[in-house]
Amino acid sequence: MVIFHLVIENDGMKKTITDDDYKVFIKRLKKAREDAGLTQIQSAKKLGATQAYISKVESGQLRVDVTQLKSFAKVYNKDSTYFLK
Repeated sequence: MVIFHLVIENDGMKKTITDDDYKVFIKRLKKAREDAGLTQIQSAKKLGATQAYISKVESGQLRVDVTQLKSFAKVYNKDSTYFLK
């Protein structure tokens, strides 16, 4: 699976464009958090991050690497492959 990430700057404003696969990934990530019964704040505390970080990840403003994915999977009690289906 190839994931494309494009940032366009126009008049000083940045706009992030992601492909459909990444949008599905983000939906699964948010659903996993909700299924775990965690708020963004609770999730952030368990991950050693901030609520703003979780919000930016779930909105597609920040990308998740493999190491971060493993951390999310552990906190949300999901197998890493759950997010990639």
